[in-house]
Amino acid sequence: MSAPWWDSDWKDRSWREYRCYVRNLPYSTDDASLKDAFSSYGPLIAEQVVVDRETGRSRGFGFVQFGDEKSMESAIEGMNGQQVGGRNVIVSEARQRPRRWWA
Repeated sequence: MSAPWWDSDWKDRSWREYRCYVRNLPYSTDDASLKDAFSSYGPLIAEQVVVDRETGRSRGFGFVQFGDEKSMESAIEGMNGQQVGGRNVIVSEARQRPRRWWA
């Protein structure tokens, strides 16, 4: 019997996510406007503006996930320092978080 937290094949999963970390977003930014800003660089898999739990307002950063590395790199080069909603955004490759196990 195998439990999820004892699953030993997770080390063999070497997929890579092509995600961009976008910071310095205006507080009025939502997922749709983030998608509009980045959709010209390639097919988007997901976009998410991180919001405050209590106020529901944007926290000023978000993530955009692309389908391939070329699209991600072109978005980083093209959007880094550009204006979105009147603010110059900073775009970089998102670091992948280590896998966490909950017992």
